[in-house]
Amino acid sequence: MKASVRFQRLDPRAVAPTYGTAAAAGADLYALDALTLAPGETALVHTGLALEIPEGYVGLIFARSGLATKRGLAPANKVGVIDADYRGEIMVALYNQSTAPQMVESGERVAQLVITPFLQADFSESESLSDTARGEGGFGSTGNK
Repeated sequence: MKASVRFQRLDPRAVAPTYGTAAAAGADLYALDALTLAPGETALVHTGLALEIPEGYVGLIFARSGLATKRGLAPANKVGVIDADYRGEIMVALYNQSTAPQMVESGERVAQLVITPFLQADFSESESLSDTARGEGGFGSTGNK
């Protein structure tokens, strides 16, 4: 299933999102400028792109697994959310969780973008909720096997 997503280059150096393989869920996002992140530092990485995500869809920005595991670079907010009505530049809040400075090159793949449909909930307050076998158990309450 494919959704058509229009994009605008806000800078002529911007690289359009690309899929690494035909079955990839995430499209790679590319850094516009080179920068160095000190250990524990977060920096906004410009992509030079704006998107027109269709209504009923959301753009989710995730880490690139190799960048996160090999170099300790991942989105600071873990998952970035791009709403369909946002038209500004897409930026990645990249965090260096390693113990060494990390250089990001201009044109380097820094995150992946997943476009997916979503449901908006109608929230209604209630005096009580239905019972379940799990109940209020959370944070590991269902076991570890």
